[in-house]
Amino acid sequence: MHSFVLVVHIILAVLMIVLILVQHGKGADAGASFGGGGAATVFGASGSANFLTRLTAILTALFFVTSLSLAVFAKKQTSDAYGLKTVQTTTQPAPATQSNTGETSPTAPK
Repeated sequence: MHSFVLVVHIILAVLMIVLILVQHGKGADAGASFGGGGAATVFGASGSANFLTRLTAILTALFFVTSLSLAVFAKKQTSDAYGLKTVQTTTQPAPATQSNTGETSPTAPK
């Protein structure tokens, strides 16, 4: 699931870059009013701007959702890797370092 969301995230990022570069800036509207031929486009004079703006907004919302889901996956992997559930316990008791008389045992470091 993590790999699928990552692939979708990268595809959305590339599509957003392309859509943003295709769109005209706000200054391009002033040039179109002086005979730029904006009415001869497929979507009409302002139809392409609205369509591309809405499509960019939808892709941005999907990009935001995939970003949050990738963050949740990363948090889960981090908590699983460093959680106490992954520590393996042993049943062997710890060696004694000192006896009751104060002498050190042979297994204790000196």
